[in-house]
Amino acid sequence: MKKLFNKIRNRANTAVVTAKTIIATKKAEGYVDSGVKILIAVVIGALLLAGLYALFNTTIMPTVVAKVQSLFNYNGG
Repeated sequence: MKKLFNKIRNRANTAVVTAKTIIATKKAEGYVDSGVKILIAVVIGALLLAGLYALFNTTIMPTVVAKVQSLFNYNGG
């Protein structure tokens, strides 16, 4: 009977140590980190696009320009 209790105690101790180790070493990426990465990507993309516009002095995405102009030319009829 004593061997059984020792075996149960050892397994419980092993499980506790394993759980503590998993909790202590668990790494996760937070929402703030992801948001900052997305924001940085958008800003860098906007800067690249502005640089291309400044470099070539022409419309780089004509379909987008045409669609935006058609939205503003809506006459309501």
